[in-house]
Amino acid sequence: MNATIPPTASGSGDGDQTEKRPEGRAPAAAPPPIRLRRVAELAAVLIVIGLLIGFVPRWLAHRKLLAEASADSVRTVSVISPKPSSPDLATPLPADVQAFIQATIHARASGYLKDWYVDIGDHVTNGQTMAEIDTPELDEQLAQARAELDQAKAALDLAKITADRWTELLKTASVSEQETAEKQSDYVLKRANVEAAQANVKRLEDLKAFDRVAAPFDGVVSARNTDIGQLIAAESGPELFRVAQTDPLRVYVQLPQQYLHAVSAGQRAQLTFLELPGRVFTATVTRIAGAVDPATRTLQVELQVPNPRGELFAGSYAQVRFNEAADPDALAISDNAIIFRAQGTQVAIVGNDNKVQLRSVKLGRDFGDTVEVLAGLSMNDRVIDNPPDAITEGMVVQVAQSDANSTK
Repeated sequence: MNATIPPTASGSGDGDQTEKRPEGRAPAAAPPPIRLRRVAELAAVLIVIGLLIGFVPRWLAHRKLLAEASADSVRTVSVISPKPSSPDLATPLPADVQAFIQATIHARASGYLKDWYVDIGDHVTNGQTMAEIDTPELDEQLAQARAELDQAKAALDLAKITADRWTELLKTASVSEQETAEKQSDYVLKRANVEAAQANVKRLEDLKAFDRVAAPFDGVVSARNTDIGQLIAAESGPELFRVAQTDPLRVYVQLPQQYLHAVSAGQRAQLTFLELPGRVFTATVTRIAGAVDPATRTLQVELQVPNPRGELFAGSYAQVRFNEAADPDALAISDNAIIFRAQGTQVAIVGNDNKVQLRSVKLGRDFGDTVEVLAGLSMNDRVIDNPPDAITEGMVVQVAQSDANSTK
């Protein structure tokens, strides 16, 4: 049977031909507008930005977690630096306090004490007159020496005139050469006599100047052993005064031999006196004897202490504590840094590569919270404080504090 194909609808009455489409093919789509394309591109960009906003924080958080996990795998430790060990000088050492300068004043001129102007406890200055001596015998000797000087000068003048006259007469052969030589020699002799007389007068004048007893330096009078009218002997007489300079004062201590290297010049020490309880004075080490006394096996150490108000007295007894003394051959560290294992006593040291080094040490005295190390350490080592039990040689660690200057 033949299929009847229905007729297609005709267009309007304007006479347009009907368009035939192949069977099974869709009609062609019209090209999208430009506006829709831009909207699509903007949507794609927003999608990419949203993905980035969601991905980057998660990626950064993941990296942070990885870093923290890596850091947690390396143990963090605290380090300390060894310090010079302080010797056992807590016990005070006996000391002798002396004046910085002390002199006994004797007379250089013989006579009788005419007057004295200072007494014990008085402060004197350099050159101040302390006493006067009446020297009648010395005065007579000085007057005689001056008269002899005048005689010698007169004889010298006569000898000079005679020598000059004989020299002129010799030119006319009126006198012999022998006589002229004798006159010239006599002139030389008289000139020497004048010089000797002048020296004798100068000596006696210098001695006469000693009839005034003067202070040799600034200080305080600590003794007066004379009085008015007392006979003074220049050569064998007793001391007239004693003068001492008490600011500063010298302090002498006998240091035991085991502490020879613990004290050095410039160190400070504490000075105490029994008569001044509760008072502590600061003294400074100024000199150290270069040899040990073989009888006592001690070393003499000199200190100086200021005494501007004069409250400390020379010749008194004192006690000295060397609080700043340090033994350069021994170091001290915290007792928490010591490791006790089968290998012996050890400490853990952090090297420059942050790797642990286990080092054997030799211990000395135990001070409670610190212990003395005699061998095995240096002051530049970084010692781990309170190391964990699981610490091993070569373990990598990180230091919590790079510079610890205390032994804890």
